[in-house]
Amino acid sequence: MRTVRGEDVGTSVKPVAVESVRDELERILSVRLDVAILERAMTHRSYAYENGGLPTNERLEFLGDSVLGLVVTDTLYRNHPDLPEGQLAKLRAAVVNMRALADVARTLGLGRFLRLGRGEEGTGGRDKSSILADTLEALIGSVYVNRGLDEAFRVVHLLFDPLITRSASLGAGLDWKTSLQELTASESLGVPEYHVEESGPDHAKSFTAVVLLGGEEYGSGSGRSKKEAEQQAAEAAWNRIRQDRDKREAS
Repeated sequence: MRTVRGEDVGTSVKPVAVESVRDELERILSVRLDVAILERAMTHRSYAYENGGLPTNERLEFLGDSVLGLVVTDTLYRNHPDLPEGQLAKLRAAVVNMRALADVARTLGLGRFLRLGRGEEGTGGRDKSSILADTLEALIGSVYVNRGLDEAFRVVHLLFDPLITRSASLGAGLDWKTSLQELTASESLGVPEYHVEESGPDHAKSFTAVVLLGGEEYGSGSGRSKKEAEQQAAEAAWNRIRQDRDKREAS
């Protein structure tokens, strides 16, 4: 096994395929990554489970999430010297969220490069927002591990600067839970309450969420993560409240 910057990255299972991925990402991002760590970044837990417990991309995802958050927070702090902490947090939430990350991942075409298990492959895993967002964070983590913080900063800026620039004017669709809470406050409906249930084996869990207001269900959603399920439920509730308000105003 090989080690890159302290991370045990193993050996490449399909070096030719992964080298093609590396070449494509080098063309887009102008950074050349070690084949083994890039392969790790593309390995979803469903593939690892079906192939004898290979290492997954989850550690790199954990690291990349922190790197991404640091870069975006640093940029917003410098770009908006007069904004209070609460406003900066809202801007960051508009940039660092599953939907925005998944859109960036789609722009890169990361879905083509994923190593997925048969179950995820069969249910459209290559275009699932939760998987794409996690993989993008793993890719950022791999840049940091392999090339250091300066290069990771550059790559994050390359991918996210347009979104950071637009963050102040982004609408509700990027963070439905935040948007729902703001809407319920303006309508005096109280604080949304989320109930989440999980099912399935550890390697293929699914989550179902409902959002309650005053004990009444306003929306539901499902996904491969608790976050995704809650976001879908919040979106459904947000749309219902807006529709109810529109009907009242029209009558």
